[in-house]
Amino acid sequence: MKVSDLMTTDVVTTTPATSLREVARMLVEHGISGMPVCDDAGALVGVVSEGDILFKERGRSKHRDGVLGWLLDPTPEWEREKGEARTAGEAMSAPPVTTSPISSAATAARLMTEHGVNRLPIVAWDGRLVGIVTRTDLMRAFVRPDDLVAAEIRDDVLRRVLWLTPGKIEVDVRDGEVDLVGELDTEAEAQVLEKLVANVPGVVTVRSAVTFRPQKTAAGR
Repeated sequence: MKVSDLMTTDVVTTTPATSLREVARMLVEHGISGMPVCDDAGALVGVVSEGDILFKERGRSKHRDGVLGWLLDPTPEWEREKGEARTAGEAMSAPPVTTSPISSAATAARLMTEHGVNRLPIVAWDGRLVGIVTRTDLMRAFVRPDDLVAAEIRDDVLRRVLWLTPGKIEVDVRDGEVDLVGELDTEAEAQVLEKLVANVPGVVTVRSAVTFRPQKTAAGR
């Protein structure tokens, strides 16, 4: 499953010049926790979230003036800048973590986990924002019915990726647990198949009974 199958294309966005007060109003009004920041050409330049607003909400950090104050102040520079931000452009996280429409759902999930983000802007090759995918979107994919999971394995993994003829590998999915039965030419192909199936959203575990033909050694020729 690709990100384009999950992403929302009607995305609420803002601009770098938008005030944080307006950003907060938009977040509340649309019931979202963050949104992309785009320039006049529609290119993504950052992401502003509730967390960015909270830096402003708690008030500016107090620290001593002068060189001594700078040396003794434990507050990171980036945190002070966010505390003093007045616009989305000053408060946003940049550069944003993004992915493309053709990336897999597994890739999107890995990026979210590694970077600790709840949403992932989707950008085209020219940097334009084309959609957004959230953790909730990925969760919906994970709880898909077994028949849809099996259909994706047969259509995407077996046919489109591995170019296997229909019926070469039997696929059975029950409660997200996948059983694979069949024969391939090499052990490497069997291992790749198992790994690809494991990355399909909704797959809990893979039990592979796929066999492969023994390879002749040079001595056995």
